[in-house]
Amino acid sequence: MDAVKTWITNHPNLFSWLILAIGMVALLLVEARDVGLETSQWFWLIVVTTLVAGACIWIISWGDDDEPDTAEQ
Repeated sequence: MDAVKTWITNHPNLFSWLILAIGMVALLLVEARDVGLETSQWFWLIVVTTLVAGACIWIISWGDDDEPDTAEQ
């Protein structure tokens, strides 16, 4: 269990991507279940949804490395 906590602490963006992707794919599966998509269409929708989740986490993390602004006195 400590190894999992260490990995999450060391890789918070990957963990966030995983959690967001799981949630987005779950919503996709629930909302599009009656659309009548073929297997290859489902596959590519899930792949693209996972990539969009990664892009969202990447964009959100842009400000993580910024130094806080300090006013000179």
